[in-house]
Amino acid sequence: MSQEFLFVYILIILIGLILGSFANVLIYRLPLYKKGILTGRSFCVFCKKKIEWFDNIPLISFLRLNGKCRSCKKQISPRYFFVEFISAIIFVYLFINLENFFEVVFYQIILLILLIIIFIDLKYFIIPDELNFTLIFLALAHNFFINFDFIFNNNITQSIIGGIVGYSTIWLIIFLYDKLKNVEAMGMGDAKLMAAIGLFFGWQSIPFILFFASIFGLISVLPSMINKKKNLMTQIPFGPSIIYAAFLYFFKGREIINILI
Repeated sequence: MSQEFLFVYILIILIGLILGSFANVLIYRLPLYKKGILTGRSFCVFCKKKIEWFDNIPLISFLRLNGKCRSCKKQISPRYFFVEFISAIIFVYLFINLENFFEVVFYQIILLILLIIIFIDLKYFIIPDELNFTLIFLALAHNFFINFDFIFNNNITQSIIGGIVGYSTIWLIIFLYDKLKNVEAMGMGDAKLMAAIGLFFGWQSIPFILFFASIFGLISVLPSMINKKKNLMTQIPFGPSIIYAAFLYFFKGREIINILI
């Protein structure tokens, strides 16, 4: 490998790590702050002491400090390391497999938003509108303006119908549960997420994704049900399950559908 290629790949890894670090900022701040999400220096969530730049280097600082705050010695969530690492891996993978750097950045943003949604929903049981509306915008931009031939559905009609069907299906489930059982089955954040997924993949994907999202959701709560800590009426974050099912549809959807049919 020439020095030029080595420099390019190091640069790509660094960009991926920086994007992952920014994703961590959003995971922490979006559910907690209405203003100042993108401003202000990073600080320890325990002792609130501001983190110096040399303790805020992606991956390296976490390893050098053994995953602990320099000031209070409290354990830092391994999520910070994981998100930065995965972000770098994804960015390198996209860079290797796509010819257009704009496509690389475009899909990196989409995948990071999905990753952010997973972590926020798992902890706070919410999906911020800022993330859902950004996904919807990217889906519309993809179908109307960008028209890449890489991943998603490129039929505009199917895309629009997919967005409507995705949103309406979750809305109907929420409505029926509220009327029949007086229980909030899911949140409107899930409906907006399904709208975005429908815009990307088209309406044909909705039954598959909802079916497997339900299975993933049941699997996630099954251990707690066995230990009698939770039951079928216990609130669980459904956003991650929707995202897992969407990835399954992308990678293995046709094969699974052919087997079932």
